[in-house]
Amino acid sequence: MAFTSQSKVSGINITTIVSDSRKVVPGALFVAIAGFTMDGHKFVGDALAKGCAAAVVDKGRRIKSKDPHVPIVAVADTREALGYLAAEYHDHPAKKLKLIGITGTNGKTTTSYLLEAIVKQDGKETGVIGTVSYRFHDTEMEAPLTTPDPLALQGLFRQMVDNGITHVLMEVSSHALAQKRLHGVEYDVAMFVNLSRDHLDFHGSMAEYYESKKKLFTDHLKAGGKAVVFRTSCQDKTSGGKGRIIDWGERLGKDLLKLKSNKAAGKRFSLLTCGQDCGEVRAKKYSYGIDGIDCEITTPAGPAAIHSGLVGEFNLANILCAVGAGISLNIDITQIEKGIEAVAGIPGRLQRLAGKEGPFVFVDYAHTPDALENVLMALRKLAPTRLIVVFGCGGDRDTGKRVLMGEVAGRLADITLLTSDNPRNEQPESILQQIEVGMKNLSITRMRAEALLVENRKGYDVICSRKEAIDTAIYYGRKGDILLISGKGHETYQITKTGRQFFDDRLEAKKHLDVIRW
Repeated sequence: MAFTSQSKVSGINITTIVSDSRKVVPGALFVAIAGFTMDGHKFVGDALAKGCAAAVVDKGRRIKSKDPHVPIVAVADTREALGYLAAEYHDHPAKKLKLIGITGTNGKTTTSYLLEAIVKQDGKETGVIGTVSYRFHDTEMEAPLTTPDPLALQGLFRQMVDNGITHVLMEVSSHALAQKRLHGVEYDVAMFVNLSRDHLDFHGSMAEYYESKKKLFTDHLKAGGKAVVFRTSCQDKTSGGKGRIIDWGERLGKDLLKLKSNKAAGKRFSLLTCGQDCGEVRAKKYSYGIDGIDCEITTPAGPAAIHSGLVGEFNLANILCAVGAGISLNIDITQIEKGIEAVAGIPGRLQRLAGKEGPFVFVDYAHTPDALENVLMALRKLAPTRLIVVFGCGGDRDTGKRVLMGEVAGRLADITLLTSDNPRNEQPESILQQIEVGMKNLSITRMRAEALLVENRKGYDVICSRKEAIDTAIYYGRKGDILLISGKGHETYQITKTGRQFFDDRLEAKKHLDVIRW
């Protein structure tokens, strides 16, 4: 029989909430989500058969069941409802936390580590939810998603509150914002670090990608909250005669100011801008080297002088954002300085590996054209004898960036070894051929890797095996060279058609750095 949709139901004892019918147990509340590949509404019958206490569906769905005692509640949007239901089930733990959300294409993880150190330096108990892990105190969990689904997220909040955590730093992905995973969550501080090409297979365009990121500020910033926005530059820039380069931070700042001035919107918040050469938090003086960054920073809370062990000009942007967030949390500038200086490195983020001799080796997560360019430019400024890069592109992701990344490597590296990343359901060779087009566009010579490295030639090679590519680059690398192994960073696996296998760029590289003698 078809059930009449209900707007209110009371007197039901709910044992748990699930959105996967396979996880239904007696007494569960099943929330049917219309996903991108699977529609949960098709499995309401299965959930009812397993003994769910109630089901939540989208309005307009015709759901049939043999049990008239199990209510089916219709709502405007089950994705939104799931967030609020999860928060209610866990007794709204986020209300007891100071939440800081960080969004951007690159730099979220590094900024979260810097801010974690700052908040700890200020004596607060911190939790982190991000790409590398979910962690608090001595507890650390693998992160299946940068930003968890509502059920996992509210459960994490609950654990953190119960363990005395006061401040939670979250990396907020554009996917999570677009998929409404954060409904029921509001942030005290929202941060925008940058925006560049990525995830266009999901968003379709940069404009849509930006609109998803903007939701962190328009939909999830608390009344009276603080927005921290990084601007790329105060100077107008053009791209090869193709018009002005979009500074997405500038655009976001203008959009937020319009929102603030719109009394009908009723949005109250403060805005703090950061930038390398502009903004309220900006670098007055700075220098870079193989051992890190030294900078003098101007802030509304007074000047700051910082030495950071992080390498590369782009990390100055992450430092400025962390300083801005620290100020927004009313942390003393001295504590901010000490917190940043306590961070020696970030897992898989331009992470330098120690070796006996030979090349300087860095492992980084850069997997977008902009990120790869930033990292290579930063390493180029360290004046290596040769700059060598080993990288690939992930499968089942934005294919348009592959040629662009090939061109970036061709322009900035002396020697490039193209190799498999996480090919997932694609053929690795096909992905590499697409990257190779970028090298060919620049007329870069293809030659066997051994010949390139021994004869000191500029060019590239394709080595499908990631292990072999890393081994070759280190074996033939020389003292004074800088080798960048890029794309996977902190990851300890490689995903192929056959599943997930253990592989860690850092362990593979370190193995050879420890045994090779030059």
